[in-house]
Amino acid sequence: MGLMAHDFANEDVRANSRAVVPDYAITVRSLHKVYGRGEKAKTALTSIDLDIPRGAFFGLLGPNGAGKSTLINILAGLVLKTSGTARIWGYDIDTNARATRQAIGVVPQELNIDPFFTPRETLELQAGLYGVPKRSRRTDEILEAVGLSAQADSYTRTLSGGMRRRLLVAKALVHAPPIVVLDEPTAGVDVELRQQFWTYVGRLHADGTTILLTTHYLEEAERFCDRIAIINHGSLVACEATPALLTRLDSKILTISCAQDLTTLPPSLSTYGAQLFPPSRLAIRYRPSQTTVGDVLTAVQRAGLTIVDLTTEDSDLEDIFLALTKRNTDGAT
Repeated sequence: MGLMAHDFANEDVRANSRAVVPDYAITVRSLHKVYGRGEKAKTALTSIDLDIPRGAFFGLLGPNGAGKSTLINILAGLVLKTSGTARIWGYDIDTNARATRQAIGVVPQELNIDPFFTPRETLELQAGLYGVPKRSRRTDEILEAVGLSAQADSYTRTLSGGMRRRLLVAKALVHAPPIVVLDEPTAGVDVELRQQFWTYVGRLHADGTTILLTTHYLEEAERFCDRIAIINHGSLVACEATPALLTRLDSKILTISCAQDLTTLPPSLSTYGAQLFPPSRLAIRYRPSQTTVGDVLTAVQRAGLTIVDLTTEDSDLEDIFLALTKRNTDGAT
């Protein structure tokens, strides 16, 4: 049985969610956060503007210390902002804190689960903390959805790492929030468990839940996220649809295997920034906006080389991430 994204535990919030479904799950304007005062003050976020569409699978990327956790903790009500506004499911986090808590569920990176509680007890306790009436609780349904029905009454300390990770997801769903935040959800998880985790999250997203993901695995963001924001030193340096972001770095690599063994790079290819990998392989980086692949192949043939095989490689998210964060660090616009 699926878990619908708009089934709030709180009756008032449930009624409101049916009446008004916002276009944006999260809206942030001029969000600023400074820790400390005076000489010890440290700016964590600087004028962040962000819109996360309802139903999106949204990636929030950035290096360690960039401000991602601060932003998430502000949205979750764990950290107070210095200035600016933030709305979750249409509710202001300052003036309607109860509704915003009901609208968001956070899956933390840390495995913060009591080892002496069973999954059933863990979810019942979490539901109680959110004020979910006993008649409205769906503990068994949630456990079944995350594949933990058989372990419902086993001590959490006996669960595998993958099961504990799924239990964290279950905890975030007890109040049926329309928004789920995944904070580095697969850190330290092996490949098989990671695949199981993403299979379930995919079903959750297909049911209409808005997903906000932070991750250091850029291939995950590229694969799952339909929109990505990149934050660095507390500032937003990019926020675009994933396909558009992937086109921002105007660079391709053409790798050519030649019939001849080469000891030096042909002079005619030096203008293309070619690299020689002895004995017979060339890697040529070019800008599609300025040079066609046909031009490159013509230059190779004019150098008297016979092409045996070739491959092309587009820029990936990691290239763009590194380029944007480096540019921001260097102070360039």
